[in-house]
Amino acid sequence: MSLKIDENRLKKTATIASVGTAVLLVIVKAVAAFFTGSLSVLSSMTDSLADVFSSLISFIAVHYAAKPLSEEHRYGYGKSESVSALLQAAFIVGSAGFILYDGIYRFIHPQKVNDTAFGIGVMLFCLFCTVLLVLFQRYVINKTKSQAIAADSLHYVVDILSNSSVIFSLFIVKYLHWEWFDIVTAVAISLYLIYNAWQLALDALQEITDKELDAKIKENIIRLMCSVEGVLGCHDLRSRISGSRWFVEIHLEFDGNKTLTETHALTDLAEHKVIEVYPQIQLIVHQDPHGLKEDRIDNFITDESL
Repeated sequence: MSLKIDENRLKKTATIASVGTAVLLVIVKAVAAFFTGSLSVLSSMTDSLADVFSSLISFIAVHYAAKPLSEEHRYGYGKSESVSALLQAAFIVGSAGFILYDGIYRFIHPQKVNDTAFGIGVMLFCLFCTVLLVLFQRYVINKTKSQAIAADSLHYVVDILSNSSVIFSLFIVKYLHWEWFDIVTAVAISLYLIYNAWQLALDALQEITDKELDAKIKENIIRLMCSVEGVLGCHDLRSRISGSRWFVEIHLEFDGNKTLTETHALTDLAEHKVIEVYPQIQLIVHQDPHGLKEDRIDNFITDESL
């Protein structure tokens, strides 16, 4: 129980840090965009504004996903993190679309970029803050496996790239006077944001539609359970992910002459072996006599790649 409490506290701390950092970056980038007139700085500010929205959604999702099991939600509320990831992806696409529109407008109606030295200083400060936040988020993700924090962190990884590209763009404008390079940088950042939003939405949809665990993880679960002496085989393993929890169902096969008490004890041993390796897993095990002829899910599985 204390492990879960620590994980929830870590996730909430990460979301608070994310919101605070995003608000700070929006303010300083807005000031820089106002004084420089740079579209690339404006695109980066818009991205940070999207991060504020995304981080707030993540905060709500993490809080909701941490709720205990209820009568009507016996699998918990973990998939609220996937829903938050979808909302974040939609907001990112909308923000990137705004920058693309402004970029096309500025190609037609060019605008001068001013005070690039001030803009470079502001962007270097933003880059430093973002790197610190991402390092902390990575620590939390490794500890909690939170999809909402992972989705939120993705925005800030993109921020590191976009902040670096904006700094480079401002140097180009300052020393080579290529005003158009600022617009190209902004458009490139927007297209990259759209691509990442698409990947984020796909990952969230995979979880919402109950995509199976990775094949290697499932193979290891089977290996661990069948390593228990007395477990003669297994079949019909299926799984799904909900937030940081894994739900796995499996049928274990035993000598049909063993008593229910004996097979139950062997099942406990097999479950403990798996939980030691994957503490976030919840197992539902059905016990079958070995050699029983029956309809099995394994016989009806289709290959989606066909």
